[in-house]
Amino acid sequence: MMSKIAILAGDGIGPEVMAQAEKVLQTVAQQYDFEISTAHYDVGGCAIDNHGEALPESTVKGCEQADAILFGSVGGPKWSNLPPTEQPERASLLGLRGHFGLFCNMRPAQLQSAMSHLSPLRADISEAGFDILVIRELTGGIYFGEPKGRKNQGQEDEAAFDTMIYSRKEISRIAHLAFQSAQKRRNKVISIDKANVLASSVLWREVVIEVSKDYPKVELEHMYVDNAAMQLVRDPAQFDVMLCSNLFGDILSDICAMITGSMGLLPSASLNEQGFGMYEPAGGTAPDIAGKGIANPIAQILSAALMLRHSLNQVEAASAIENAVAATLSAGNFTGDLLSPEERHKAKSTNEMGDIICQYIRDNKTTSGAK
Repeated sequence: MMSKIAILAGDGIGPEVMAQAEKVLQTVAQQYDFEISTAHYDVGGCAIDNHGEALPESTVKGCEQADAILFGSVGGPKWSNLPPTEQPERASLLGLRGHFGLFCNMRPAQLQSAMSHLSPLRADISEAGFDILVIRELTGGIYFGEPKGRKNQGQEDEAAFDTMIYSRKEISRIAHLAFQSAQKRRNKVISIDKANVLASSVLWREVVIEVSKDYPKVELEHMYVDNAAMQLVRDPAQFDVMLCSNLFGDILSDICAMITGSMGLLPSASLNEQGFGMYEPAGGTAPDIAGKGIANPIAQILSAALMLRHSLNQVEAASAIENAVAATLSAGNFTGDLLSPEERHKAKSTNEMGDIICQYIRDNKTTSGAK
């Protein structure tokens, strides 16, 4: 079968790193004997420039015809003067999440031994490493709850308000995915809430406990969000799967990103109930380095691996990409963001990193085939 991928490269370094992800996808498809087709669509700032809006109807229709979306990064100072609802990040990402019902965000954060020196954590903590999967509910909670707004503008009693609301169904469906993910990992879920203060968190905890009864082999622990932030810095290795609401997952996943040492290494997946997904790097558009050929493409490449695993059912090919990335880093191949200033002259370019990863995929397939 031919798998159709909608490519939304976006702005800044998006097109540069996306080119490497496409190159890796074509390599792994050839090596593992499956077919993919790609179609490119404008999104974000470039879509505003070309179509007058961040998420044109033509892009939405193109994504509807695809089996998965591979998303780059959007936004930049050029469009920062637009009203918030029209800016690239909010208009395109929230629009796609809402249109396709992408309620589950998966963001893995792994600190490999080759990267331990980059982590801001104390050396004895970073050298132990960690492998965390943050499962974040993406379409509910305080970001979408109604009512929200402002009243009495300009007056002494002016106020702004947002509503944090979760239904039993929203909590149950994200909890099931967290427990199912843990079954494929180390059988531990830590559910994050603020049940000592928030009524929505009380319901969150009750529903998660109910769902856990369907997964008796998975250990469940509850942790308040403020303690979770502290524990991520003190002992990240204790976490396997972190189950989070929209707001808490937004914050904690960024902490996970930074303690790995580089945003340039972290992919993410956003899935709906049918397994359709949008896959994107955790970092931004980095307009200051766009066009220089020095951006780190690994997060985009690993996002493509997540796409193969979760939406296209090409698990072996996904593992091949992840293993090739690990081998590339272990061999000391780094872009400039992963090197100290005095070692930056050794940096590989964006294109070179893609080429090296592709070569590892080909070499490993040849070796395994020979066996």
